[in-house]
Amino acid sequence: MTMEELMNELQGQKTNQEDPNQVSLEKLFNEDFMSKYSSCKSFNEFLIKGNFQVKTEEDVDNIPDELFDRHVVRETEFADWKSMLETANREYIRIS
Repeated sequence: MTMEELMNELQGQKTNQEDPNQVSLEKLFNEDFMSKYSSCKSFNEFLIKGNFQVKTEEDVDNIPDELFDRHVVRETEFADWKSMLETANREYIRIS
């Protein structure tokens, strides 16, 4: 699956109306963010390195917290997934 295909899947294949209160993972974890804070150039690469089978945002939510936190610690500058997500949200708001 290519990055574009993954992002289309993560965005609900663009067939569902986007929730205006929820930002897609593609926008939150853009290339600039991932390059700045991780050893990966994209969120897709980050997921692949962790051997996570992800096709939707719900799949990301279903990854056990402990497992995802360990991967975040190994591959990023963050202490856990919650910190990574909060930082991505703050940066997204700042640049929007």
